[in-house]
Amino acid sequence: MRYQSTRGGLEAKGFSEILLEGLAPDGGLAMPVSVPRVSAAELQAWRALPYADLAFEVIRKFAGDIAEADLQALCRRTYTAAVYCNVRSGQDARDITPLQTLGEEGGTTLSLLALSNGPTLAFKDMAMQLLGNLFEYALARDGAELNVLGATSGDTGSAAEYAMRGKRGIRVFMLSPAGKMSAFQSAQMFSLQDPNIFNFAIKGVFDDCQDMVKAVSADAAFKARQKIGTVNSINWARVVAQVVYYFKGYFAASRDNSQQVSFSVPSGNFGNICAGHIARSMGLPIAHLVCATNENDVLDEFFRTGVYRVRKSSETCHTSSPSMDISKASNFERFVFDLVGGDGKRVAELWRQVDQEGGFSLAGTAEFAAVRAQYGFVSGRSSHADRLATIREVNARYGLVIDPHTADGVKVAREHLQAGVPMVVLETALPAKFSETIVEALGVEPDRPAGFENIELLPQRFQSLGCDVEGLKAVIAGVTGL
Repeated sequence: MRYQSTRGGLEAKGFSEILLEGLAPDGGLAMPVSVPRVSAAELQAWRALPYADLAFEVIRKFAGDIAEADLQALCRRTYTAAVYCNVRSGQDARDITPLQTLGEEGGTTLSLLALSNGPTLAFKDMAMQLLGNLFEYALARDGAELNVLGATSGDTGSAAEYAMRGKRGIRVFMLSPAGKMSAFQSAQMFSLQDPNIFNFAIKGVFDDCQDMVKAVSADAAFKARQKIGTVNSINWARVVAQVVYYFKGYFAASRDNSQQVSFSVPSGNFGNICAGHIARSMGLPIAHLVCATNENDVLDEFFRTGVYRVRKSSETCHTSSPSMDISKASNFERFVFDLVGGDGKRVAELWRQVDQEGGFSLAGTAEFAAVRAQYGFVSGRSSHADRLATIREVNARYGLVIDPHTADGVKVAREHLQAGVPMVVLETALPAKFSETIVEALGVEPDRPAGFENIELLPQRFQSLGCDVEGLKAVIAGVTGL
């Protein structure tokens, strides 16, 4: 398996070569030269596999330059009941991602795929724990070090830091928008005292943090000297690790491999739903990929109109589903690359328009017509009032408390139900991470898993910083001494 850049300027590389990289030298994102297909026989054989072995089967199709015995050992070391302890009572920890049926609606079954059983109680753990083990493996093999630079709107940061803390040869520099995360999310990150973890509260929104990461990565000399890598979903390994749970969710929701299933995915940076796009491209029988946004609806606008219009920082809303408060969806470039037939020059021109004109339009084109007809994408938008109403209704009807991002997914899923096609909503996080909104919706504090009772009271360590790329570089250089 070889990888190319979405903008056409990358000589084809292997998986191990792109594993530790962020952006390609031309500013694009790594994509496989061709997406591997899954045969009917493989699909049938995979149906009964435990999660770790399913992960191995899926990921080895993309990581052919890692010895199979090593990759299998890494998957089995990552996806264990001890790591994904299934904090929900009454669920078998060995399931890793148990499917919870809500009920019959619109002539079909509506379910949640529980993805928040990892150490930081968010779906990001599903990929990040493997990424930490892959990084450590690759660095030890080559006797190298890595300085991970990332941006987070809420859950990526803590998931990355918990996955990388104490790892040999790795430092983590994580940027987050000051005051824009929940108190629980901030405490998860800032309370870590590990010497290889460095947190920065940026005076801006998530998109400013993401732009700073991209700017540092674009400085090729600095990136090489400081050995900069990334754990954001611009890292291909994170996307491919997330592909696995689409297969697992499909097997749990379908009666056999002839039945189609739809997935509703709360979406901000397009990484999670991009993994679904890859799974569908591999041949997984997915009917629709439902892109659920909050008030920051840049993706919903595209899927409805064909217009991709990024928002300025001043136009980005601070909402009660803060992990989706994103107005520049980095991984969207990967989908557009497929949409325009893998034409890197075309993608580069479209993103030149994004940078210079604030967006582009594919309205009225054959490419936009393919968004739903060929690729199965539909979308919708949720508001604060919508998510409060959905949290209340799901609790009253099914006796379940869901977090606000998952509520966005449920609300939009209900707009795209098809009789006979199971709908699976990808859970985003446990409600304990967003107690303020749960209290507003239900009037009670959500349950907290053991060990998280008073996390907001722990000492916190972080550094405040403006939207200052050179200042960030100076801090990184000061820590590394390079």
